[in-house]
Amino acid sequence: VQLQASGGGLVQAGGSLRLSCAASGRTFSSDVIGWFRQAPGKEREFVAYIRRTGSSSAYADSVNGRFTISRDNTKNTVYLQMNSLKPEDTAVYYCAASDVGSYRGAMYDYWGQGTQVTVSS
Repeated sequence: VQLQASGGGLVQAGGSLRLSCAASGRTFSSDVIGWFRQAPGKEREFVAYIRRTGSSSAYADSVNGRFTISRDNTKNTVYLQMNSLKPEDTAVYYCAASDVGSYRGAMYDYWGQGTQVTVSS
């Protein structure tokens, strides 16, 4: 039961990154895969989630219209395409698995190790 987040890096404001969350074990059978982020000195916050079928997703207001979440069930991978990045998007990004679609991190049972995203101004 593992979630492996990757794809972070350093990018200039206005640039793009694509994060990947590779899942193994029963985590990918979980109905929902979500992305959260935590900036230094701040609480963890919800970014986006997607249901197993890919038919339903949700976004935080702060990223809506700039980020797109998708999943490839044949590869057991969920992606977070991040466009028009801003310095305030700088954070460690985590993927997590849940049986319930929620904005609350407490509803997620399994977590990956995180990947750092740094956006320079």
